[in-house]
Amino acid sequence: MELELRHLRVLCAIADSGSVGRAAAALGLTQPAMSTQLRRIERLLGEGLFVRSNTGVELTAYGTEVVSQARDVLARADALGRRHTDPESTPGARTVRLGVTNTPVVPALLGNLRDACPDLTVTVCSVYATGELVRLVEAGELDAALGVDYPGLPVRHSPALAHRAINTVPIFVAMHAGHPLAHRVEVPLEELSRDTWFVTSDDGVGWPGAFYDACEAAGFVPGNTHEFHVLEQLQSMIAMGLGVTAVQPTLRPIDGVLVKPLAGDPLWQRLLLIWRRDAVDAPVAEALHHHAVRVYRNLLAHAPHLQSWLARAYTATRPSDTLR
Repeated sequence: MELELRHLRVLCAIADSGSVGRAAAALGLTQPAMSTQLRRIERLLGEGLFVRSNTGVELTAYGTEVVSQARDVLARADALGRRHTDPESTPGARTVRLGVTNTPVVPALLGNLRDACPDLTVTVCSVYATGELVRLVEAGELDAALGVDYPGLPVRHSPALAHRAINTVPIFVAMHAGHPLAHRVEVPLEELSRDTWFVTSDDGVGWPGAFYDACEAAGFVPGNTHEFHVLEQLQSMIAMGLGVTAVQPTLRPIDGVLVKPLAGDPLWQRLLLIWRRDAVDAPVAEALHHHAVRVYRNLLAHAPHLQSWLARAYTATRPSDTLR
């Protein structure tokens, strides 16, 4: 067996839908045929790409890397086909109104788009809550958005919208450099039960509910919490030892702040591109997604705390032959 574009589309479909069955339906295949394809791909690559969860399947660390590269290859192949058949189909003179949640992807994404698509103008609107971003895109006030969702809580929207995953990553914890658990390689969530938590406000798609559910599963309810999401001020308070907070693994900590993985990875987050089908044509959606994936992958590669987590995750043996 040789890896072909159709195999890459299978992997991306499973990653996007979070289920082998739903991916099979989307591609017009049977679930047994899709499962067989996935097993053959994993045998070829020599490692599992997905693990079973309560709601379907989730990417392994290696699977995240493979799917990101698969998207790059598919985007390039699609671009070649469009350029050959319709030179006018590449992003031309047009404007996209892009809403963005709290993500470090934005600066480099805008720079990459400016260089790669000089005829594409992107205007940015910063909105904290993904739920509000979806509402604005649904209402036609925005054309596209960068948002998030969580395992078991996929973003919901009308058929007028489409979405595609950019990456799925574990949520880490930021703590004071002098915290009693600062020496730990991984921090068990239950051992933070007595800490003061800074918890970002309701994002309309599952947070902070996902956080409190993870705490409940770890056997505690946070006793002292603050609602806060201004990242710069939040890091300053963490550096002062005023509490701990859940963060994206791409966070670049300031002096006095350490970022640590949570033992067992109880919390995950998926970064998404969401767009209106009638406002963003296929080449522009591909350009937005392609460059967001590239930027995010670069950010992850330069996050030392994440690289340490990946090194450990790659050595773990995770079953993948009983997927849904």
